[in-house]
Amino acid sequence: MSQFDVVIIGAGPAGAIASALLNKKGYRVCVLEKQVFPRFVIGESLLPHCMEFIEEAGMLEAIKAGISDGFQFKNGAAFSWGNRYTTIDFTDKFSPGPGTTFQVTRARFDHILINEAQKQGVEVRFEHSVESIEFNRQAAVLSVSDPQDKTNQIEAQFVLDASGYGRVLAKLLNLEYPSSLPERMAYFTHIDDNVTDPTFDRNKILICTHPVLRDVWIWFIPFSNNRTSVGVVGQPECLNNYGCEGAKAILKKFVSEVPMLKRILSNAQWDNEVPFRTLRNYSANVKSLYGEHFALLGNASEFLDPVFSSGVTIAMHSAKLAADVLHRQFSGEAVNWQQEYADKLQVGINAFKTYVNGWYSTKFQDVIYAENNNPEIRRMISSILAGYAWDENNPFVTNSERRLDVLAEICGPAKSC
Repeated sequence: MSQFDVVIIGAGPAGAIASALLNKKGYRVCVLEKQVFPRFVIGESLLPHCMEFIEEAGMLEAIKAGISDGFQFKNGAAFSWGNRYTTIDFTDKFSPGPGTTFQVTRARFDHILINEAQKQGVEVRFEHSVESIEFNRQAAVLSVSDPQDKTNQIEAQFVLDASGYGRVLAKLLNLEYPSSLPERMAYFTHIDDNVTDPTFDRNKILICTHPVLRDVWIWFIPFSNNRTSVGVVGQPECLNNYGCEGAKAILKKFVSEVPMLKRILSNAQWDNEVPFRTLRNYSANVKSLYGEHFALLGNASEFLDPVFSSGVTIAMHSAKLAADVLHRQFSGEAVNWQQEYADKLQVGINAFKTYVNGWYSTKFQDVIYAENNNPEIRRMISSILAGYAWDENNPFVTNSERRLDVLAEICGPAKSC
């Protein structure tokens, strides 16, 4: 039986960051990953808050070098609705911290992170699946299948689940809980965008509201190599009953109805290098974020919605919180996982959830698209969209629902605020 201080399930951003931070503290860490890297995954638009965790984990220089592999400098977000166009500058924000980041091909990005963790001394086992887990008073014992389908046992003092959409421990321990968010789905792919329009800002993610169906939106995430991730998000009954069949036809139909996208993508090549993909019913929740000898990180705990690219940020923030609490616990200190991990993580998740719900109800859209926004309020909103949703000095974090309601009432459609 292999023995480690910490076993981490999943080699994505949460697993890589947590493993590196714990390894730096001197703990024996093993990451178990079901797949082989690199592998395709969405969630390509990072938020500036991520850069703090990447730097602390000693991986920043490796990520900066990824510019040659298609990583695109990012300094904000742009929004389009009909003939309206507005931008949020992440460098002009309320909260301290980095104001720029990157838009990345996740296959390459995730591979860089876990490779850096390996270089630092983390043991990583690819093609290893966790089949079951049992707990005793001192440790957790995992039954793990290897590439030859041989089952091995691994003992760890603590297990961190960073398995993302796989939600390994949530399923094994019956922790899954229905999300409060309505079911939505996405159709997406990568294309050669061939954008030559001088008005297009490649340094920003572009989020487009459908001109008629305001709860349907399209993401447009450009990379530095003429490639772009593009996807449409909406409720299944809307996307699937719109006169088209098949992921490609549905996606192209909605993109063609957005004036800005129709203009800038006039020369785009919709190739089959990356298949047209579908993701459905992705929002999820759990009954608990932790238990004796385990905690859930990132998407393995709760996933909201891709509209503000919060997934990787929540994953990395949870990795940092859990690593800090676990280090204190291993050092003999009394810790409270509810107060020091779950409650702290929930601050940012709740703030993001307010603006996700506000986007689909159109309250937050009214704020985004309003003309002549108050500069100070815009800086506070910029901080949240840049990932600083845990900054409790920001009133739009601590009183997010009430503040948004008031702001939306002032703004309203086509008003100033």
